[in-house]
Amino acid sequence: MSAVDLCYTSATTLAAMIRAKSVSPVELTRAVLERIEQLNPRLNAVCTSTADIALDAARAAEQRGMRGERLGPLDGIPFTIKDLAFTRGVRTMSGSHIFADRVPDVDPPFVRRLKAAGGVMVGKTTTPEFGWKGLGDSPLTGITRNPWNTGMTTGGSSAGAGAAAAAGLGPLHQGSDGAGSIRIPAGFCGIYGLKPSYGRVPMWPVSNNDNTTHIGPMTRTVADAALMLSVMAGPDPWDRTSLDAPAADYVAELERGIRGVKIAFSPDLGSLPVDQEVAALVERAARAFEELGAHVETVTPGFADSHDLIRGMWSTHMTGNYGDYLPAWRDRMDPGLVACIEDGFRYGAVDYIKLRAQKLAYWDTVRPLFERYSLLLTPTLSVAAFPVGQLNPAHYPQHAWDWIRWASFSYPFNFTGQPAATVPAGFTPAGLPVGLQIVGRLHDDLTVLQASRAYEQARPWAATRPRE
Repeated sequence: MSAVDLCYTSATTLAAMIRAKSVSPVELTRAVLERIEQLNPRLNAVCTSTADIALDAARAAEQRGMRGERLGPLDGIPFTIKDLAFTRGVRTMSGSHIFADRVPDVDPPFVRRLKAAGGVMVGKTTTPEFGWKGLGDSPLTGITRNPWNTGMTTGGSSAGAGAAAAAGLGPLHQGSDGAGSIRIPAGFCGIYGLKPSYGRVPMWPVSNNDNTTHIGPMTRTVADAALMLSVMAGPDPWDRTSLDAPAADYVAELERGIRGVKIAFSPDLGSLPVDQEVAALVERAARAFEELGAHVETVTPGFADSHDLIRGMWSTHMTGNYGDYLPAWRDRMDPGLVACIEDGFRYGAVDYIKLRAQKLAYWDTVRPLFERYSLLLTPTLSVAAFPVGQLNPAHYPQHAWDWIRWASFSYPFNFTGQPAATVPAGFTPAGLPVGLQIVGRLHDDLTVLQASRAYEQARPWAATRPRE
């Protein structure tokens, strides 16, 4: 197997190879690090390489294997961490000049768990400043580029993770999602991304955005996402908002299929614009579920209109969390983030409480659909990837900071805390990936994974790679 093929090999296959001693963790880690070194100047997916730490961890994993010790589920498998997440002894910049030199002294629970399972951290992946937008550029780390077409955006905010997974920079990549930040880059980059139920994966520090940020896997295969989630999931006292429930056996139960499952399909959630080239691919992908034995019905959900709600909550959260930095740092911050923060200053405490009441009531407009159906299928995004340097596609309204309209299929399910995944649905005539979103009932992450796996078997995608 060539070094490139090794880098594209799934974590589940690599784990078996390591146990069989047909590949060594050191060999694998060196291959991934060399590929990062080769491709990162073009893609800018990794903002901090952790080569020395990775090789030490790989050598330790190799020694465990040679001594015949019981290996962890990720023993010797490379992974990356998004640069919004703290990492002990490794800088965590959050894409901002403000924290360019920050080096935490602690790992959050999910990073500890990945390491304890034997995983090998090879680097930190890029994000826009503080993860504020669904695009892949920051004033500190620059532009992250889509492996399918480097003139196009990866989406964000888990920008580097999406590019790294698509380009074969190892198999496992952690993302976070407060309004679509796993699903947007996964959709634009043609990979699998899962936003688990809120609290399924504990985080620390807990994001101060009213319980909408989810931690999850970004991978090339569904089985790899199930494996990664099985390691990261489960309650932790550091995060009092984490779900007080053990993780399901996502790996063992992945192949159950979806025969007889009732699925709703909405091509536009009732009112959202969708580019025709995207709509056609999503429609065809949704029909694959009928071939798999599910009952698929096209519906018009009666969800409340929520664009003003997301704009209000998004800007007020950015203002509350980062507004104090404006006096000293304005000139070195993302201008769009500055505009977003300034917009948030318009809201008072009473305004925010009213917005929060709308958010809580929003669930009552979504819940009835999931009382009738186990899953909802939608486009992941209204558009395919568009040129870097733009906040919105050229045919969308332009705004100083509001990037949300073309990504409006994602944030409703951050409001509700439901699990939602994106699977590759095909490519536009220009060769850009399009995603299909699969949304599950509250806390039913397993059915989302099973449906994703069934679709993957019917419409496999992992063998398709970007040109180099």
